[in-house]
Amino acid sequence: MSMRDKLHSNELYLPDDESIMAEQLLCLEKLYDFNATRPLEQEKRKMLLKDMFAEIGEDCYIEPPLHSNWGGHHVHFGNHVYANFGLTLVDDTHIYVGDNTMFGPNVVVATAGHPILPALREKGYQYNASVHIGKNCWLGAGVIIVPGITIGDNVVIGAGSVVTKDLPDDVVAVGNPCRVLRKINERDREYYFKDKKINFEV
Repeated sequence: MSMRDKLHSNELYLPDDESIMAEQLLCLEKLYDFNATRPLEQEKRKMLLKDMFAEIGEDCYIEPPLHSNWGGHHVHFGNHVYANFGLTLVDDTHIYVGDNTMFGPNVVVATAGHPILPALREKGYQYNASVHIGKNCWLGAGVIIVPGITIGDNVVIGAGSVVTKDLPDDVVAVGNPCRVLRKINERDREYYFKDKKINFEV
């Protein structure tokens, strides 16, 4: 198996392999162009994202700067995904994000890791494990997701959390390491923030 083939296999490989670097640099050229767009160039941004990403649905919005190891080449976004400033996608392998998910500022989604054994790190070895994020999630500012994580649908992750284990559907989770705080419940149908009631008539 070539080094390029190992990107999506969870196997150890050397990311500075010439065949990998040649392809990766072309992707980073496109990312540079996206980050250099002006605020009024919304249509240009949309066209660039369609070219950059493996898949990107309708009505997605990513606020530059976007940081991404492969410029989104291994990223799959559903419809209506929103990302605030400073999203980092370490997309050395695949990242999947469901419809209507929102990223706060400076969220990191990482698929790449390095072995604990110093002798292997010294030689530059790396492994990749894909990340799956469900539909209608909200990841607060500064959330970090480590390689190999699966997050269910309708999950809210508190700002600054470090997600090291899978999260089920319909929960609020916080902390470092991130833990389930509670299920989404009936009170959430009445209040949107502290004692602020939802006015469904409006």
